[in-house]
Amino acid sequence: MNQSRFATTVPTGREVLADRDVRILLGSHTLISLGIALQAAVLGKQIYDITGRSIDLAWLGLAEFAPAPLLVLLTGALADRFNRKKIAALALGGELLCALALMLYSLGSPTAVWPFFVIAISFGVFRAFNNPAIRAMPPMVAPDGALPRVVALFSATWTAAIIVGPALSGWLYSIDPWVPYAVVSAAIFLGLVWLLTLQFRREPIAPDPDEKPSWRSAVEGLRFIRHTPIVLGAITLDLFAVLFGGAVALLPVIAEQRLHVGDVAYGWLRAAGGIGAASMALFLSIRPLRRHVGTALFVAVGVFGAATVVLGVTHNYALAFVALIVLAGADMVSVFVRGSVVPLVTPDEKRGRVLAVENVFIGASNELGAFESGMAAQYLGLPFAVIGGGLATILVVGVCAVAFPALRAVDSFEDLERPEEPDRTMRARPADL
Repeated sequence: MNQSRFATTVPTGREVLADRDVRILLGSHTLISLGIALQAAVLGKQIYDITGRSIDLAWLGLAEFAPAPLLVLLTGALADRFNRKKIAALALGGELLCALALMLYSLGSPTAVWPFFVIAISFGVFRAFNNPAIRAMPPMVAPDGALPRVVALFSATWTAAIIVGPALSGWLYSIDPWVPYAVVSAAIFLGLVWLLTLQFRREPIAPDPDEKPSWRSAVEGLRFIRHTPIVLGAITLDLFAVLFGGAVALLPVIAEQRLHVGDVAYGWLRAAGGIGAASMALFLSIRPLRRHVGTALFVAVGVFGAATVVLGVTHNYALAFVALIVLAGADMVSVFVRGSVVPLVTPDEKRGRVLAVENVFIGASNELGAFESGMAAQYLGLPFAVIGGGLATILVVGVCAVAFPALRAVDSFEDLERPEEPDRTMRARPADL
């Protein structure tokens, strides 16, 4: 009989961090996330400085998002059938080439923005392959009973990156636009090297050797999500809430038109979200949610919407800074809950395909949200885009609370644990895949 992951004593945060491979995974993800966050902050700023048009931020969001849905069936199937570390390493190599391309193009003081979009699309392709592979790794590394803490720490690495990366972006960009891309390249390279030393505590369920790749197998992630209301509800809530509340993509415009601040102050605005998210992630890593999980998710997304409204109303830099801290902290609760729900409910042999589909939803709620916000700002005005998006987010919370009662009723993560069949367990082994 299998032992529940929650049946053992839950390790403390210090005990989890004492594990070598947990540290390697978190360290590698921190460096990679730092590079991605820094690149995102600089790329939007550079394009807006060249053209001065909000709509170009919309097109940038679409360019970054489009590869994920177009490749979703392929990327998830590969993550379930092949070595996840090798897939992540190859994809990170492609991301590194894109960062180097941005650096080289910026050395020439460019005036045309279309090469930025070409590189952004290419970067999005590599991210589409990398995300389901690397996001399936925490359950393969986490000590027994420690998955919620590892998920919180894994999320914290991203939030630490979105403090440091954007905070550095304004200063590095003010030196010369190519400089931050050089730092991005170095961060991704070091993260890749570190990832290659990772060893898994558990290996994934090997696919049936007699099962040939097929359309039915490829769409299994979609089918599983559609028939699992708790997972569908968590992803849907995140999708539509952040889709309408994607005001962070408009920060270059907000900083210039409403707050009237320069490059360095803009960098700190981008970092404010990271401060809020990291503070919440640190709190959740020390004291993970144990009760009223579903209620906490809906309340957090509602707070996210309300803080977005405040960001759209204010002309005061300090209040905008605080609003960004609050909305990012609330969003981190949503990320933590969704990041724990999916691996607990999803069988390992389907995890890559499910996470690939989830990645499309996450991309939609960020890059596609940037597209929606940029379009709204261009044609309806900046205040309407931000305030209207926040109000729409609050409305989405109400609709999802009615549409997904099973998610609203979740009390603890133990309620979500999926019992494994004896022949489907993840087998312990010390060696790497």
